[in-house]
Amino acid sequence: MLNQKTIDIIKSTAPVLEVHGTTITKRFYEMMFTAHPELLNIFNHANQRKGRQQQSLANTVYAAAVHIDRLEEIIPVVKQIAHKHRSLGIKPEHYPIVGENLLAAIKDVLGDAATDEIIGAWAEAYGVIADAFIGVEKEMYEEAKAADGGWDDFRKFSVAKKVVESDEITSFYLKATDGGPISTFVPGQYISVKLEIEGEEYTHIRQYSLSDAPGKDYYRISVKREVGGEVPDGVVTNYLHDKVAEGDEVLVSAPAGDFVVDMDSSEPIVLLAGGVGVTPLMSMMNHVMETQPEREIVMINAVRNGDVHAFRDNILAKNLEHPALHYYACYSAPTDADREAGRYHREGFVTKEWLEQVVPDVKGSQYYFCGPEGFMKHVFATLKDMGVADEKIRFEFFGPAMDIQKVEVESK
Repeated sequence: MLNQKTIDIIKSTAPVLEVHGTTITKRFYEMMFTAHPELLNIFNHANQRKGRQQQSLANTVYAAAVHIDRLEEIIPVVKQIAHKHRSLGIKPEHYPIVGENLLAAIKDVLGDAATDEIIGAWAEAYGVIADAFIGVEKEMYEEAKAADGGWDDFRKFSVAKKVVESDEITSFYLKATDGGPISTFVPGQYISVKLEIEGEEYTHIRQYSLSDAPGKDYYRISVKREVGGEVPDGVVTNYLHDKVAEGDEVLVSAPAGDFVVDMDSSEPIVLLAGGVGVTPLMSMMNHVMETQPEREIVMINAVRNGDVHAFRDNILAKNLEHPALHYYACYSAPTDADREAGRYHREGFVTKEWLEQVVPDVKGSQYYFCGPEGFMKHVFATLKDMGVADEKIRFEFFGPAMDIQKVEVESK
């Protein structure tokens, strides 16, 4: 337990961290990777270049400072991060390295303002916070290994099948190379895929949502090709598309994640997918249809056009077979062929007025959404404008967690 003096010092630094947090975390990663380049085998290089990892860590450090006297209030955040850590292979021995470099970065950025007393208080607080993460992650490693067909690190899987779903998205069906059973998962969870890519100095690990229902002898991930943008094209995703073939092996972590469908409820669910954000929602949809066939589902796919619309025919077929499934496609830039074939239900973007038309029970439904950052912010704001309660709204960012109310809308 922290004494009151330490708590007071930590809380007094919260305003400074709110202003300088991202500068501190950027410096932290620079210092840590210079001293320990081997950690680049674990961290996502693309998120580092985009600044998302730095912002996410800054948000976490600030939250810890604000809640230092009631850390139990940030346990949900701790567990969310711990899921990612377990799937990446973060171990207790990594925490002293992080602590040493985080304190050094605080001192480096704040200079004389970071007195010995402040650094000492943060060192003590970091020890408490690190112990909390280590304890939660220890339980997660043990649970992953103890599960039927489970394991606690990375396991070899073979690509049993590779299926093109759209111009951008390809699915990979992964089966354990050793032929043994694989652990089940909760729809919405993800796995980490570890690859050694020729010409790359460090190992790359990426997390991909599982896109089919649990209970199969395979895991399915559906991967979007990354092209253009302000950072180099997706190294791992494009490698999977271009180089990984049926029969090839990859290393896979046990399923993880807390963005999961509530299977203890019979409330209607509304699944709002932006582009490749459909992947965890496909898993949810398939599982609910298999196990709760009477439960109402509204599935909404928001994509540019039919060329990049993955799983369309699959969902349409299920829409005909399952009266409880209500499916809608929203195209922001439909092609002439899309218009002629009537492949979508709405042109433009998801709006409050349209959602209120297609969702039978607006305030009584659970909402799950995933997609690009701008889509996420828009959907969240729309649901709040519709009067949907916070406890009925669930979402997940691909990559480090972000504050959905501060995400900038992407240019269209």
